[in-house]
Amino acid sequence: MPIEFSKKLTARETPIPGVVLYDLPVHGDNRGWFKENWQREKMVSLGLPDFRPVQNNISFNEKAGTTRGIHAEPWDKFISVATGRIFGAWVDLREGPSFGTVFTAEMDASQAIFIPRGVGNAFQTLEDNTAYIYLVNDHWSAEAQGQYTFLNLADETAAIQWPISLEQAELSDKDKAHPRLVDVVPMPVKKILVVGADGQLGKALRALYAGYESVEFAGRGEFDLGTETAFRNKNWKGYSTIINAAAYTAVDTAESAEGRAAAWAINVSAVSRLARTAVEHDLTLVHVSSDYVFDGGRDIHDESEPFTPLGVYGQTKAAGDAIVSVVPRHYILRTSWVIGDGNNFVRTMANLALRGVKPAVVNDQTGRLSFTTDIAAGIRHLLETEAAYGTYNLTNNGASQSWADIAAEVFELVGVGGQAVRGVSTAEYFKDKRAAPRPLNSTLDLSKIASEGFTTRDSKEALKEYIHELRHLGER
Repeated sequence: MPIEFSKKLTARETPIPGVVLYDLPVHGDNRGWFKENWQREKMVSLGLPDFRPVQNNISFNEKAGTTRGIHAEPWDKFISVATGRIFGAWVDLREGPSFGTVFTAEMDASQAIFIPRGVGNAFQTLEDNTAYIYLVNDHWSAEAQGQYTFLNLADETAAIQWPISLEQAELSDKDKAHPRLVDVVPMPVKKILVVGADGQLGKALRALYAGYESVEFAGRGEFDLGTETAFRNKNWKGYSTIINAAAYTAVDTAESAEGRAAAWAINVSAVSRLARTAVEHDLTLVHVSSDYVFDGGRDIHDESEPFTPLGVYGQTKAAGDAIVSVVPRHYILRTSWVIGDGNNFVRTMANLALRGVKPAVVNDQTGRLSFTTDIAAGIRHLLETEAAYGTYNLTNNGASQSWADIAAEVFELVGVGGQAVRGVSTAEYFKDKRAAPRPLNSTLDLSKIASEGFTTRDSKEALKEYIHELRHLGER
């Protein structure tokens, strides 16, 4: 059967999620033919994942009827035919709702197909001297082969209609011995790794992803971001995403020599290791940033505002943002005034109220609270909806407030009058104290993340729920 020349490069979806069949332009004359088998720019523009192939394999098959598969491998593949024709069969062997879905097609040199990790690949040659080519985005190894998932070519559930019966086809003994679908252990999805999982945000992510085997949590004891050894010893091939919930947040201590070194070590050096790892292994990196990357000189800060940090902490967070921004697949979540399960401003104010203390609280710094439950939900939303990569502001909604406004609300919510809170200026509060400079206006524009379909709770309502939970737990 002759090859169809001069087809337009097109992509066709299939019943298996992520499996895409491509028509390739083939140009021929009396001498033979030529095609661009893999052209990154054109194919990425058609929606093919930029999967970064590292190995090119060719399977030459001398006789028609040679049948190979069904093998699901732990990497992505871009498959095409160099000479001859094949009948291809693909079965989704990944963990999830599409497990067992089948797609078949005849292919010649004018077609190619993208097969994601975990989808079983098989083919049967329809002509003698058929060459089957595939690009893969990981190097073959004996260790990797142990992660394959297999399905029997004759499985009754898949019910693949092979053009040449398997009784007449050429099969390997190994392929004949592979299990039926009912006995196949699905290939697990790649994992999300949460580092810094013992902090306030880490605890919120633990609660949000409780029971998810595909999410792994690592505190400093399990994964020390400060050591190269931790990164070298991790097999990153089984991961898709890193969520960095670790940070040095002691704003005032960061102004000391010891604190400055610690802030740069955690907020910059460790982040550079995470970014390098994400680039090398094609991972998505989620990084949590801060309003302190700005000087507070604008009424509201959007994601495009240039960095203008005032102190060491803000400088290290800005440097971390700049590093993460070069990772092709990244989300930077810029937050302010974080409140979660741990020591924070709201807990401190609640304790002072219950002890009868009448505090002086800053009234000329304004912004919004960011509850860790909402930050965690925003991270999950961006990942699950595959939102556009980039930087997003993520705080709770509602009107901007001063720290004194929030303190007064806390006092009211615990049953002590808000009039017990005395508002003072930043200059007065920090007079004769060693303190870092702070942005006076920390309100972040939330329109970008809202355009991706995510809206946080109103800050006042979230505060009520938080105080109710604290009182329910009997905290004092």
